[in-house]
Amino acid sequence: MKKMKSRIASICLALCLAALMAGCAGVEKKEEKTGIKIGVAIYRGDDAFISSLCASLENAVKDKEEKLGKKVVVNIADAKNSQSSQNDQVDDFISKGYDAICVNMVDRTVAAVIVDKAKEAGIPIIFFNREPVEEDMAIWDQTYYVGTDAREAGKLEGQIVADAWKSQESRIDKNGDGKLQYVMLEGEQVHQDSLIRTEYSVKTILNEGIVTEKLASGTGNWMRSPAYELMQEWIGQYGSEIEVVLSNNDEMAMGAIEALEENGMSGGNGPIVVGIDGTEDGLEKIIKGEMAGTVMNDARGQAESILGIACACAEGEDPKQEVPELKGQYVRVPHAPVTADNVQEFIDYKNK
Repeated sequence: MKKMKSRIASICLALCLAALMAGCAGVEKKEEKTGIKIGVAIYRGDDAFISSLCASLENAVKDKEEKLGKKVVVNIADAKNSQSSQNDQVDDFISKGYDAICVNMVDRTVAAVIVDKAKEAGIPIIFFNREPVEEDMAIWDQTYYVGTDAREAGKLEGQIVADAWKSQESRIDKNGDGKLQYVMLEGEQVHQDSLIRTEYSVKTILNEGIVTEKLASGTGNWMRSPAYELMQEWIGQYGSEIEVVLSNNDEMAMGAIEALEENGMSGGNGPIVVGIDGTEDGLEKIIKGEMAGTVMNDARGQAESILGIACACAEGEDPKQEVPELKGQYVRVPHAPVTADNVQEFIDYKNK
């Protein structure tokens, strides 16, 4: 009798455990993820290119939702150029259980802190625009970078200037000395693209057999106002000696053009101006003949790659299947030169 009672008790216990497990499974099924949450931390929201990239990211969400059949939430946080604020924003994304975190570093040299946090939380991290050093990228295999090849941007900018010189030397070489006198507006010195764009734009001009003379260079930190101030200073010092304004980005080129306009030196009356990024303002200045060219930095293409990697990782899938351009941990979106000859194509592309 005791054995029978023991067997009955064992059976009841087994049934209870089975019922409990079934109940847990049912709860688990109800809590199955029905959406994807992506945190985006940017270094500065008033940066013209970053603003364009964020707009492209938000525009790409609708197509991604239709493809996945689920809600995709993108939350963008502006660090206002403070690394400590950005670290706090990443902590907040982690504490709230975001599925992927995308970071446009304030200081690209300290990315290891963020990678370590993401790795500990098991949340994929996608850096963009401001590339971490290789050692930090190597910390975790779910760390990715989306950006461009800065050498390519510099080469294309230099080629625009070289082509303009060859076709309009008499118009550009105002003093007739056979030399190209230029000033250089540089971005942040801690940003890898600034240093590389500067170097390769000038190298390309020299490789085309053009003799150059640098009159001045200065750091405009990617912004219009500091570039305007630098250009005003250079106009006062060099005046009509300035034949070309090379700018690491379009926003600083806009500041230079404003200064040139105020001094009656815009368009055909002054130096040619070339930038990088292909912003709306830059394309408009090319249409008006106030800018010789720019290099398209494809914000939409980069945004689509960022979103593609983030969603694939969040779904536990191989991001390379979603973003074929991904090579190891890196995506390099190609640039394209823009001049008066093809500017309308890029305006149409941005307006799609």
